[in-house]
Amino acid sequence: MTSLSVELLAADAPEPISSAGHAQLGIAVLVGIAVIVLLITKFKLHAFLSLTLGSLALGAVAGAPLDKVITSFSTGLGTTVAGVGVLIALGSALGVLLTESGGADEIVDTILAKSRGRAMPWVMVLIAAVIGLPLFFEIGLVLLIPVVLLIAKRGNLSLMRIGIPALAGLSAMHGLVPPHPGPLVAIDAVKANLGITLALGILVAIPTVIIAGPLFSKYAARWVDVPVPERMIPQRASENLAQRPRFAATISTILLPVVLMLAKALVDIVVDDVTDPVQRTFDVIGNPLIALLAAVLVGMFTLGKAAGFTKERLSSTVDKSFMPIAGVILIVGAGGGFKQTLVDAGVGDMILDISKAWSIPALLLGWLIAVVIRLATGSATVATVSASGIVAPLAVNMSSSHAALLVLAVGAGSLFFSHVNDAGFWLVKEYFGLNVGQTLKTWSIMETLISVVAGALVMLLSLII
Repeated sequence: MTSLSVELLAADAPEPISSAGHAQLGIAVLVGIAVIVLLITKFKLHAFLSLTLGSLALGAVAGAPLDKVITSFSTGLGTTVAGVGVLIALGSALGVLLTESGGADEIVDTILAKSRGRAMPWVMVLIAAVIGLPLFFEIGLVLLIPVVLLIAKRGNLSLMRIGIPALAGLSAMHGLVPPHPGPLVAIDAVKANLGITLALGILVAIPTVIIAGPLFSKYAARWVDVPVPERMIPQRASENLAQRPRFAATISTILLPVVLMLAKALVDIVVDDVTDPVQRTFDVIGNPLIALLAAVLVGMFTLGKAAGFTKERLSSTVDKSFMPIAGVILIVGAGGGFKQTLVDAGVGDMILDISKAWSIPALLLGWLIAVVIRLATGSATVATVSASGIVAPLAVNMSSSHAALLVLAVGAGSLFFSHVNDAGFWLVKEYFGLNVGQTLKTWSIMETLISVVAGALVMLLSLII
């Protein structure tokens, strides 16, 4: 396992914008996070504005000049949006095409037609994992809710026995597997290889969702036994369509960007020559922007055209997909701004100095920092973005596989114990008709299981590869 070393602090590192000592910086971090938490939870201020004000508060308490704080925040915001904004937009377009065309329903119906009884929790993990690859957690949750509720109702099954596996599949994909924005930002921050991170992320996610999904759902169903809230069963999208895409075409479209990125990683390992035309070709087609763009373009035909969409409806569908993500991009960008303010104020160096004395392994440190920020802010994405920026210096001397594991350690920590300051907590509570205590005993514990199991698997892999 890679540990901290004095050499990680490069002599030519940028001069921090603050000259504060460790104690003052520590207080500044706590104040900045506290401002964000209070503004989001108590004053219901939008996360973008809260992160912006929290960054200013952090810089002020750290004693940094305000103009430099603004520059740091703006730089981090711009870099983050430039790096992942287009990818978020393309992922949203693919997700809306998948939903509007009825392709998601086709996947669900085809798999469910071949499954019964005890196999249902495992089927739900599979469905959620496949659906969750191109979608944000919230979109995937809304998409799967009708399926979860209908299966529980028609099969006379426990809502938690079906719902927890679906939630586990979605959450693990969101936190561990690119092209979701959190992992993408972390990959960019620590300069990790996307293909290797994707492969290792899937490897870690599989046993994680099995434990936190089907296995844990047995206990969750005993602890919380609630009826299906029938008022939450909406009309399925494909009921208004004359036809819908075929199963094979839908699956192929969803998996296309993943296949292209994995192919690039494989070529990088086998060829390992940047001048080779094969590697240069796969460097292009395996780039996440090109991979997702290809999936969207292919999806217009395999999903949209197959569902009978006209050119006008295809255009309006893609156009509609961009509007809801404006807030997401701003939040992710502001998270990058907060992260850059942390780094430029010298918080990263402070943590490195403290951690060297404690001899904390790098991967464990990344996980712990993400846990703290997740608990404080309630956002997995903010936790991933901020923590990856703080621990980025740790990846300087790491191998490509260990840099990828550092990304996954941060991603795992970002999922720890979702509670009342997390929007996902309230989504699950409302959709499943739970009270706060029941949501804590099911959803919150499930998230903690994902975080701990994935973190442990990352540590184990670091001893092997």
